[in-house]
Amino acid sequence: MAVFFDRIVLAVPDLPPAIEQYRALLGPAPWTFETSRGEPAAWWGLSNTVIELVQRTVKLPRMLGIVFSSPEAAQGESAVANRLGIEIRMCDGTGTADFRRRRPEAIRAELAVDHVVLRTDAARACVDFFTGELGIRLALDKTVPAWGGRMLFFRAGKLTLEVVESGGEEPPGSVFWGLAYRGPDLAETVRELEGRAVALSGIRRGRKPGTLVATVKSHCLGIPTLLIQGAR
Repeated sequence: MAVFFDRIVLAVPDLPPAIEQYRALLGPAPWTFETSRGEPAAWWGLSNTVIELVQRTVKLPRMLGIVFSSPEAAQGESAVANRLGIEIRMCDGTGTADFRRRRPEAIRAELAVDHVVLRTDAARACVDFFTGELGIRLALDKTVPAWGGRMLFFRAGKLTLEVVESGGEEPPGSVFWGLAYRGPDLAETVRELEGRAVALSGIRRGRKPGTLVATVKSHCLGIPTLLIQGAR
């Protein structure tokens, strides 16, 4: 079964101020609507996925989960049970396809999500779930103590799920932790964001050879966020 990253979902306690923050980061105004549960939500379309903010009863903004899509999935959207305790849903992709057709003003086509970070204490269970059950390719499995421990890289479409097993240093369980965005010209992106009062670190060489990165320090809802330019 072919599986793609349909949406990256972030939960926020109050949608309007969260939209103000994320609009400074992503640029265009999002499409706003109410979900089938009656929750206020906002979508931004990127080149390889959709960013969704949804208003929930949470104290602070946080990464809520991932919605995957597959042309073989049933119509609508359903939760995917898993031993990791993380929120994963599956859909057939028609909703976001319709969004892209109808709401071009909410699309930032030159920007992509490079990877999503999941911290866990159960790397083996992640392999069993993401590859064994969902069929997502495990592209790399390595241990790098300097980078946090065992690292798994699952690839679907043009997006990576980076799983970090920290060896007991973090609280137990699995939690979506951070995001990295990719664009063609990091220096131009930094100038653009600074013009919208977004605070960033200086540009530096990334861990992966041939990449440049900058850390977003404001307007990211408190979620660890990185900007990347360079080879995948």
